[in-house]
Amino acid sequence: MEHGNGGFSASGLRRWRDVLARHVDSGKIPGLVALVSRGGETHVEAIGTMRHGGGAPMRRDTIFRMASTSKPLGVAAAMVLLDECRLRLDDPVDRWLPELADRQVLKRIDGPLDDTVPARRPITVRDVLTCTFGLGMDLTSMGTPIMAKIFELELTGHGGPLPDPDEWMRRLGALPLMHQPGEQWQYHIGSDLLGVLVARVTGQSYETFLRERILDPLGMKDTGFHVPAEKIDRLPPSYAPDPQTGEFIVWDEPAGGRFSEPPAFQAGGGGLVSTVDDYHAYFRMLLNHGMHGSERILSRPAVQLMTTNRLTPEQEAVRSALARNSVHVSFGQGQQGGWGFGMAVRTYRGDYAPLGQFGWDGGTGTSAYADPDAQLTGILLTQVGLSIPDPAQLIHDFWTTLYQAVED
Repeated sequence: MEHGNGGFSASGLRRWRDVLARHVDSGKIPGLVALVSRGGETHVEAIGTMRHGGGAPMRRDTIFRMASTSKPLGVAAAMVLLDECRLRLDDPVDRWLPELADRQVLKRIDGPLDDTVPARRPITVRDVLTCTFGLGMDLTSMGTPIMAKIFELELTGHGGPLPDPDEWMRRLGALPLMHQPGEQWQYHIGSDLLGVLVARVTGQSYETFLRERILDPLGMKDTGFHVPAEKIDRLPPSYAPDPQTGEFIVWDEPAGGRFSEPPAFQAGGGGLVSTVDDYHAYFRMLLNHGMHGSERILSRPAVQLMTTNRLTPEQEAVRSALARNSVHVSFGQGQQGGWGFGMAVRTYRGDYAPLGQFGWDGGTGTSAYADPDAQLTGILLTQVGLSIPDPAQLIHDFWTTLYQAVED
């Protein structure tokens, strides 16, 4: 449904652009590409340069490492399988992921890895989709034996490239669960597990299936798990500045870097590269209840399931407490309350964004959300990692000024 009464105020858009430019002028953000759209109106700003200290300018078609902003897109492949009844929400995953059959669960989150009880039930597709299958990144449990083991086995991709999916599953299967299946929301690992599940159900690689069913139909030609050689000049270096000194440290160079070759593991949790226009096509499809022009990509109920809160009040309380208690680490990101499939869903009003807004942010300085009430999409892409607060503050200011520019 298009709003016929326009979208944004001219003065509001000027303030929005001025605030973005101020962040670039500060020297803390080399460059950015930002897109906002509402109804039939789309505005794109490309500000600054591809490299810290100068070089080629940012362009509308600059390709960015999406990091965790991969999650809301990566989940779409599983929704296709639900639509086609090749997966059911309450199917146990053992059939496709036998490594996760007959789980043991830690008696206490900070206990030794062999102090366990049997899982009360099998892990289901629903548990994987909602990130409640029993394992994940837990900022409140750093330093516990289980978190240390997750990092030691390189299951998150935060230390280096992930092993191939079968080896990754073997390592995952060697661990006890942190919580009983379905009990508690935990971040990240479920989004990577989803890609393995899709590949095993379809007999295709996760990327091939995602491309055939989502990326190609939406015309998302610059989205994938690596950047081919002929496009590598459109990928800026990625920075993870030193938290103490603020010095710009290159985390990943384009040529010869971790996105210059197809990866061993296609990570739906954080492995995609994309552009503002590609992500706009995806989020606009979600706002259009699964339609892209005259073509249906996902069913209306699938989109409703993805983009509304799926957590119980108890799970939501734990997730909200986790976000509130880690603002010094996350710089305030992640305080939406709810979670659907692969993305956050706002269930309380904590800032300028309204209830029902859905999407997610990425640790490389990316943000993409859609708002069904205002029929609005916003996408902000940078190449500065959240090792410092500046990209998170830029993301915050992007949304604060964008919502002020909405006119009815």
